Amino acid sequence: MNRTELIKAVAEKSALSQKQAAVVVENVFSTIVDAVSAGENVSILGFGTFEKKHRDARTGRNPATGEAMEFAASDTPAFKAGKAFKEKVNG
Repeated sequence: MNRTELIKAVAEKSALSQKQAAVVVENVFSTIVDAVSAGENVSILGFGTFEKKHRDARTGRNPATGEAMEFAASDTPAFKAGKAFKEKVNG
């Protein structure tokens, strides 16, 4: 499912127009991104938790040449599915 299909599904389930659903979906995504970027965890009961994780600097290898490469420290978004989400996926 892509963003357009998600917007259509939200519109159908909530009796909103696709334009209204698009605004809602975009605002939810934007709010999550802003909060995680600021270092906050976003926990949605039954769905999961979005969080910011730190990766330390490390040395790796270029698989094509075998040459050593340095990777800088960075922050990355992470998602951990909640119990209800996992149970639904596992049937």
